[in-house]
Amino acid sequence: MFTGIIQHTGIFSLKDSQVSIESDMSLEDIQLGDSIAVNGVCLTTVRAQALIFDLGPETLSSTTLGQLKSRSKVHLEKAMRLSDRLGGHLVQGHVDGVGKVVSIKPEADSLHITFKTSSEILRLCIPKGSITIDGVSLTINQIDTDTLTVCLVPHTLGQTLLKDLKLGDLVNLENDLIGKYVSNLQLN
Repeated sequence: MFTGIIQHTGIFSLKDSQVSIESDMSLEDIQLGDSIAVNGVCLTTVRAQALIFDLGPETLSSTTLGQLKSRSKVHLEKAMRLSDRLGGHLVQGHVDGVGKVVSIKPEADSLHITFKTSSEILRLCIPKGSITIDGVSLTINQIDTDTLTVCLVPHTLGQTLLKDLKLGDLVNLENDLIGKYVSNLQLN
């Protein structure tokens, strides 16, 4: 589990189906099999004290990781401990889908970004609810027929790579865990 509060960034490299990431994040406590969220995707380390991961076909096809160019910057978050504060919301790192940036509008010191996404993602969204975008826990400001909008405040702009998004960029989206369970209960 993760919080969606980005701890570090790193430089991404993909060769065949193995990812390596350069970062200044301390690796002293990283063990073989530990979970690290990379742009919101929960990956399992395949080497102790290193950011090396194998990507399976599902991860390559359902996230943006397989499309990233070598040397791209990514968000990193170590798995939370039960004693940690939950500053964001409960995040699994299990991407539900992809969104595409369709609008970027500055307002004062903030930035409103609108993402076009699937009806499956939007069905589980509510105004003022949580969504994870490339691993960042955010509040949904507005939902329309095929889009959702978030507002990035100065702190988020300063601590994440979301400020670098451009029209047409793709992002990983993860719906709120509690919303997914409630929806599943209602369907059954």
